[in-house]
Amino acid sequence: MRYLFLHRPLLHRFDQESFQVRLREHLRRRGIAYLLLLLGAALFQAHFGLGLNASPSLPYRLFLIHKGELPQRGQYVAFRWPGGGPYRSGVTFVKLVAGVAGDTVTRANRDYFVNGVHVGQAKSVSRQGVPLGLGPTGVLPAGHYYVRAPHPESLDSRYRLTGWVSQTQIIGRAYALF
Repeated sequence: MRYLFLHRPLLHRFDQESFQVRLREHLRRRGIAYLLLLLGAALFQAHFGLGLNASPSLPYRLFLIHKGELPQRGQYVAFRWPGGGPYRSGVTFVKLVAGVAGDTVTRANRDYFVNGVHVGQAKSVSRQGVPLGLGPTGVLPAGHYYVRAPHPESLDSRYRLTGWVSQTQIIGRAYALF
């Protein structure tokens, strides 16, 4: 039995010179678009990032982070976890800002309040059964934020592990995408 493909001539041979001519023409026509696309991507990365919320603590999963923009009360903030507990140092967290410098954080039993407004109740142990230390109370100093999430399991400023978030930990303001 003979194989038919052995008797067929090569349909096309690679011609390096014509390829280079076609490539130069392609880059001449579209090179500026490619350059602008690369420049745009670099500018985006310098000023923005994406944050993924892997826990059910917030109603949104994907966030656009505007690097360097400081949040105000009621806005989302992205910050670096200082380390400890179940997370390694440097993990990105996204929470809501419930308190800013000058606000008063109080606690009655395990209920937390910012300027008299209830912001959550602290649990005594984690889901893994590890005891949870209570977060700080008092007047928030300059450059510090009280952060929270609406979910009762959220690891936020109610707990010593998170505490008040320092401005030095903040990546930027976060915007919920979906």
